[in-house]
Amino acid sequence: MAVKKRSPAKNSSKKAGNTSTNNDGLSSLSSEVNSSDHKKGIEKESLEAFFASPLYDFLTPFRPVGNQWCAKYVIVIFALIIRCAVGLGGYSGLQTPPMFGDFEAQRHWMEITQYLPIREWYWYDLQYWGLDYPPFTAYHSYVLGKLGSFFHKEWFELDSSRGYESLDLKSYMRFTVIISELLLYIPAVIYFTKWVGRYRSQSPIGQYIAAAAIIFQPALILIDHGHFQYNCVMLGMTVYALNNFLDGFYAMGAICFVLSICFKQMALYYSPIIFAYLLSKSIYSPRFNFPRLFAVAISTILAFIGCFGPIYVFGGYKNLVQSIHRIFPFARGIFEDKVANFWCVSNILIKYKNLFTQNDLQLYSLIATVVGLLPSFIITFLYPKKHLLPYALAACSMSFFLFSFQVHEKTILLPLLPITLLYCSNDWNVLSLVCWINNVALFTLWPLLKKDGLQLQYGVLLVFSNWLIGNFSFVTPRFLPKFLTPGPSISNIDEDYRRSILLPNSIFWRIIIVSSYVAMGVIHILDHFFTPPAKYPDLWVLANCSLGFASLMVFWIWNNYKLFSMRNKTLHHL
Repeated sequence: MAVKKRSPAKNSSKKAGNTSTNNDGLSSLSSEVNSSDHKKGIEKESLEAFFASPLYDFLTPFRPVGNQWCAKYVIVIFALIIRCAVGLGGYSGLQTPPMFGDFEAQRHWMEITQYLPIREWYWYDLQYWGLDYPPFTAYHSYVLGKLGSFFHKEWFELDSSRGYESLDLKSYMRFTVIISELLLYIPAVIYFTKWVGRYRSQSPIGQYIAAAAIIFQPALILIDHGHFQYNCVMLGMTVYALNNFLDGFYAMGAICFVLSICFKQMALYYSPIIFAYLLSKSIYSPRFNFPRLFAVAISTILAFIGCFGPIYVFGGYKNLVQSIHRIFPFARGIFEDKVANFWCVSNILIKYKNLFTQNDLQLYSLIATVVGLLPSFIITFLYPKKHLLPYALAACSMSFFLFSFQVHEKTILLPLLPITLLYCSNDWNVLSLVCWINNVALFTLWPLLKKDGLQLQYGVLLVFSNWLIGNFSFVTPRFLPKFLTPGPSISNIDEDYRRSILLPNSIFWRIIIVSSYVAMGVIHILDHFFTPPAKYPDLWVLANCSLGFASLMVFWIWNNYKLFSMRNKTLHHL
């Protein structure tokens, strides 16, 4: 994973540009630079993201104009193959009665939305897998359940289908996730990378390379297609909202974001930034724009009415209140399981439940979360710039993950979305940190994935995703002959470049990243070969959470610094 030269001999028609430098000392890597001090005497070279990577080499043959249309289809086909392969493994709750797991929860919701009237959706069988997601999830479940019942009615028969685990049902459920992602997530990501690439004068193949890097993010693949959920719908609608904001369609963007919230309430992690951006764009950027403010407000209200309206119309006010109560389950406690956030890690030393009441913990977590997201909220309101949105969304949603009430392991997918969108960046240092935090986030999911029997899928995708974007390219030329390397860019990289592919320029960050990787390896070895002491049965899980929290915290601080330092810059630095 890197930004590196094209061979001057192959790009003799390219004109050399100037190097622009960021305030934090990082050079802008989207232009061609003078490299007269290069050891091999090359006078000029142009810089490209992910140069020394299999991903770059696989897509380079599609660079000619007549072949560029093929690139996105190649990316999507390979992405679907990977998802299908992951889906061959286990899932949450496989053969674990009486509650089973998330797979059964999703199937059960398809069952109750078909056979029960809307007024009973949020009241039925609450001791089992009662519906506790917003109405858009219920409508989504209804459509998929109806479609599945067309093939095999017994999959979703009320009550009698509980715990159904046939192979054909598993195949159908996996297929519904793939279709949902294919319709609502992958096209949104491709459009985002094309929009950003177009304004950075990036080649179409460069745009597709960035899209592929995002689409092959392992954490989302393993949770949705392994563990089993439909996070791709929520995240896809969020990216569609961003795309509309980039195009200046603020009301439509607001509608897409409301749909994201109405699919999974965790999308509220993004809401402070979306609110600040839309409000700022409406009241003073560049001047007060009442029609825009009115359009955004009306669109937001109508979108919520469209989602929650049937709940009220067919069940009354009491049903509406019950749905909201189910969506926000504060009674569950400040955390249910071991999570790489502040409350879980500090609970090792401070037993919060013994010292504070539930209401106290809710208040403290609210204060901590608000303090954490305030810098990104203020910067977004004062500087409502398009290129700041991924950084602001990442900082805000990470604040929720680190400090808010009732956080799950899977919630890391929310900050990971805007972070991974930064694979569109032209800054080598940003790309390195994005890759690192993706690996850290995947590591924090290890206890959950291990419980689901997805150890093989975890290991393969961890290696595959890093190999694909070039994080192993620094060793390839040393140990393999050129005819065994994936392509010309990896074969031709020089010794100096090879030493700096994986890591950013800063010595501080190199120490942090290398140390964290070593610690991850040690924890995995201990977890595999040694049973934790009987007195501390969760020792390795807590070690995982502690390392994950420390790494995410450091990244969150950098993220806020980066947001602050880029507030006066232009879209070019996205």
